[in-house]
Amino acid sequence: MIMRLRRHAAALSVVTAAVFAAMTLLEFLYFRSLSGGLPSLDLRFWGFSESEGFGWIAALGRPGAEVILVWHYLTFDLVFPALLSAALISLMLKTGERLPHFAVLSETTRSVVALALVLPYTIADYAQNIVVARVLADPPSAGARSMALASGLIVAKFAFLAVSVAVIATFALAGLRSARRSAGAGDRKAR
Repeated sequence: MIMRLRRHAAALSVVTAAVFAAMTLLEFLYFRSLSGGLPSLDLRFWGFSESEGFGWIAALGRPGAEVILVWHYLTFDLVFPALLSAALISLMLKTGERLPHFAVLSETTRSVVALALVLPYTIADYAQNIVVARVLADPPSAGARSMALASGLIVAKFAFLAVSVAVIATFALAGLRSARRSAGAGDRKAR
C-alpha cells in the first residue's frame, strides 16, 4: 500500500502545494487582518512565549478565534498534515529507488523506513493542531501549560519536517551522483 505512493509523487506534491498556497493566502490576506497583523501560531517556527500566544488570541477576539478555528483548524489543517505526509513518503520512496543500497531493500523495509521518518512530523502536527484548536475554542481555560505545549509542538513539527526534507534532498543528490557514476562507467566501457 505505502509503496504505491511513489507512483503518485508528482500528483501528491502538486495537490499539497495547492493546499499550502490556499492556506498561505488565507493567512496573509485574511487571518492577519483579524489579529492586527500578528502571525498565526502555526507560523512561529521557533515557538512563542506565553505572552505572545495570549497576545495573539486577545488580538483575534472571540469572532476572530472562531473564524480561524473553523477556516483553518477544522478544514485545511484536518487534511494538510496527512496530505503533506503522503507527499513526503512518496518523494522519499521515489528518490530512494535510484539508490542501489536503498532499492535492494524489501518493499516492506523501504515503507517502514519512509513511514518512520515522516510519522513524527505527522503526530506532532496533529497534536499541535489539537492543542491550538482547544485554546481557540476556550481561551479562558487555556493556561501557561497549554501555550508551552503548543509552542513546543510547533518547534517539534518543524524540526521533524526538516528531517524528512533533508532525507529527500540527500536521496535525490545521492541518486544523481549514482546516475552520473553509472553513465561515466558506461562511457568508459563504450571506449
